[in-house]
Amino acid sequence: MSVRLYVGNLPSSFDVAELEGLLAGVAEGVKFKPVHDRETGTCRGFGFASVEDPKQAETLIAQLNGREFAGQTLRVELSERRDSRGGTDRRAGSAAVGRNRPSTKVVHADQNESEAPDPRWADELAKLKSLLASQKVGV
Repeated sequence: MSVRLYVGNLPSSFDVAELEGLLAGVAEGVKFKPVHDRETGTCRGFGFASVEDPKQAETLIAQLNGREFAGQTLRVELSERRDSRGGTDRRAGSAAVGRNRPSTKVVHADQNESEAPDPRWADELAKLKSLLASQKVGV
């Protein structure tokens, strides 16, 4: 299984062959792909490298993270998959294309049709109710 690495802090214009040579000098069989801006075609400042062996990935990180390249200090680390970041996808129209994930979206209306509490506040409401119940004094 291949290991994917994030290579960041790249200049907007650089020689890809030069960076690939730097990567190949540390580990063999490294494949690198820079990420380009759709409108301008310039590098967005990062890319991804793939290696087959986790040991090679560790070696690349150890030797190249913090190293100077084209006037910039490289940032090399294990890449996180897009789903594991917990962030939002900023691309328009890509919301659930090809994905079958259950929706956790809470839809709000001005008038609440049911008497059930808002699910976002259900836990807090339960805590408040228990506090009130414990404060009641028998008369």
